[in-house]
Amino acid sequence: MKVHYINILMFALPLNIFVTLCHVSSKKNPYITHNTPSTKAIITPRTLCECYATSNYDNDPEMKEVMENYNRQASQRFKEYDERMNKNRQKYKEQCDKEIQKIILKEKIEKELTEKFATLDTNIATNDIPTCVCEKSLADKAENFCLKCGYELGGGVLQASSLLGGIGQLGIDAWKAAALITAKDLSAKAGVAAGEAARIKAGIKAIMDGLCTDFRLSTPGVKELGLVFNAKNYNNSQYIFEAIFTKYQGSCMVSEAANVPLTGTSEPICSSVLSKVLEQGLYTQDMVSREAVIKSTVKTMVSQAEIVADVAADTATNKATSLAIKTNSAVVDATYSSSQIAIIASIVAILVIVLVMVIIYLILRYQRKKKMKKKLQYIKLLKE
Repeated sequence: MKVHYINILMFALPLNIFVTLCHVSSKKNPYITHNTPSTKAIITPRTLCECYATSNYDNDPEMKEVMENYNRQASQRFKEYDERMNKNRQKYKEQCDKEIQKIILKEKIEKELTEKFATLDTNIATNDIPTCVCEKSLADKAENFCLKCGYELGGGVLQASSLLGGIGQLGIDAWKAAALITAKDLSAKAGVAAGEAARIKAGIKAIMDGLCTDFRLSTPGVKELGLVFNAKNYNNSQYIFEAIFTKYQGSCMVSEAANVPLTGTSEPICSSVLSKVLEQGLYTQDMVSREAVIKSTVKTMVSQAEIVADVAADTATNKATSLAIKTNSAVVDATYSSSQIAIIASIVAILVIVLVMVIIYLILRYQRKKKMKKKLQYIKLLKE
């Protein structure tokens, strides 16, 4: 078998050489690398041997940055470690001081008790214990006084305070009802006054608009007529008619042949009156017909102005009344709230006084019980 193995190996070696020689001239030979330039960027690796020299190590910016980061992180870690250690040391020191104080206090108490028990005479009979009548101390007197005050305030004063609080509440409730009625009356009067002012203003404005629409009279033209409107004469149709008719007689003259004015034709009042006369089919040369037309026009204008004034007065009255009621009610509510606060504050003050007296009583009672407990323990110890 060994001979066969050797023969096989000897045959494989020349076969491998033959195959290699066959692929020498082939371009697709994977075993041969041609010398072709590479397009990839050649990265020059850095080795640790470059950092062995001191000059390279100090002048290298990357190594400087690495060292700075390392130093900064290391200093920060050391600082945190020092702070944590100082905090733990302080904590353990305080705990140790407390434990030492407890031990010292315990030893001191044990020593004092030992000395006191050593000085006691254990052969004391119960008959030898003197009986005494103890006078009441200032604390006991104060306790009894506070107890009596607490009972009196709790039983009588609190009931009286609640009764007075109820009476005060009823009083301010009655005052609030009367104040609201008065506020409504005052609000109604204020609304009437505001409505009357709005009535006059709206009526005068409606009359001025009617004069401009029906007789083509502007504001300066109305002033030239001598019409000065106020609360008393803005709805006086006779006053307005006389002024307009006087102006018409002085400015407009009618021709007898044709129904066209000859003089004063530039006055707007002439053309407006003439157009109204023609609309009604009246004879234009008759002065009575022109007077009747002017009078009827003025009456219609005044009646329409009164309607407008009434509407404006109602609106203003309702608005002013509601606003006044709201304002006066707010004032009444504010006064009512302040009165309630005063009553509540007085009741709270009484309750605070009672509470303070009860607290004082409980403190004194606790102290007295504590003293009595110590006395009983001492007497029991003497009996034993």
